[in-house]
Amino acid sequence: MAVGMSVALVAVGAYLTARVQMQDTLDNALVDRAEKAAGSNSLLSAGSAGIPSWALGAGDVRIAFVDYEGTPAILDRGPTIEFGQPEIEVARGHEDQSLRTISIAGERYRVVAVPTKQNGIALVIAQPLEDQDRTLARLGWVTLAFGIFGVLVAGLAGWTVASNGLRPVRRLTDSVEDIARTEDFTPMPVEGDDEIARLATAFNHMLLALDASRIRQRQLVADASHELRTPLTALRTNVELLSMSARGDQAVSLPADARDELLDDVQAQIQELTTLIGDLTALARDEPIRVQVEPVDLADVVDHAVQRVRRRAPGLTFEVFTRPWWVIGEDAELERAVTNLLDNAAKWSPEGGLVTVRLSDGVLTVDDQGPGIAEADRARIFDRFWRSPDARTMPGSGLGLAIVRQVAERHSGSVHATENASGGARLVLRLPGRENNPS
Repeated sequence: MAVGMSVALVAVGAYLTARVQMQDTLDNALVDRAEKAAGSNSLLSAGSAGIPSWALGAGDVRIAFVDYEGTPAILDRGPTIEFGQPEIEVARGHEDQSLRTISIAGERYRVVAVPTKQNGIALVIAQPLEDQDRTLARLGWVTLAFGIFGVLVAGLAGWTVASNGLRPVRRLTDSVEDIARTEDFTPMPVEGDDEIARLATAFNHMLLALDASRIRQRQLVADASHELRTPLTALRTNVELLSMSARGDQAVSLPADARDELLDDVQAQIQELTTLIGDLTALARDEPIRVQVEPVDLADVVDHAVQRVRRRAPGLTFEVFTRPWWVIGEDAELERAVTNLLDNAAKWSPEGGLVTVRLSDGVLTVDDQGPGIAEADRARIFDRFWRSPDARTMPGSGLGLAIVRQVAERHSGSVHATENASGGARLVLRLPGRENNPS
């Protein structure tokens, strides 16, 4: 539409320019002719039929005189020319010339009046505009035809360009609709390096992220189902035994010590299920932190976590060294991550062992005196539900260190495992922050 409008404006502008140029050329020629005739010495000498000799060859115009009273003297036998005030003003000497378009017997004329050498008389020359009007009409039709043709060509070109330009968009739209219908997250082919290619590349990145999220969700559900099956089966068996014993079933007669042991097992299994469900809930929060964040002194978090773990592992010694380190985050999440690190160290430390905790410049190091972690397993211990063969016989769900990694990543930090000088495990948590309180 923009190109078509431009073509139309150019066509109209060309027509108007030609019209004005033709009119100016005609006016200049007519005025020049009238001034030369008015200055001729033979103006008042009569030739054949009282017509001046200079006017005998002027067959393309009509010639007349008009005096200061408006009385006309027409030199031909054509229709009467109705002179007006502009011509009379020239005859009276008030104007140097007059130029206007009038209609004589239904035909348009361009009329010029100039003063003569005889005072009180003006020479009037009227030239018909029939030839000019015919030329302009022909030019107008040609311009209109070319303008319409130009608009059509512009429209066709615009449609062709738009179709070719939008073809990648249509392909992208079809691919998106197909993905929404089939849930097939296979990346789309990307061609070129234009904006559409950038959009397709960004969409492929989104597909990869969605596919990874879906895989993580399925894996979480599968792992959670597997982990929940064992404690639920044991809990169901213990509850059935206690129920049959409570109903007085002779086939199942439990002594008091055995019943108390079963009750302790049920309580421990319920506690294990509660912990497992809490860990699953924490891991399912895969979105960024939306709770209220604030400056948190990681040294205070470490002190609180050490106090909690000391109560759960009274047979261990905790050596703690901390320096202030302020982190922008959520206090409860950070304390849970640090507590999980300490619980892992306490679980693998021998009775009477030493757990060393150091915090300096945003690096929290937890060392234990356990058997250590095999080098091949150091990257896997932070996966959900993963446990080494040695850890399968010990309590736990394999979610504690996964929660640590999630909390670290949500606070723009990292966590990794290595080996300490005594051969035990060393877990290192890094969190960005500063030594002074930013508030």
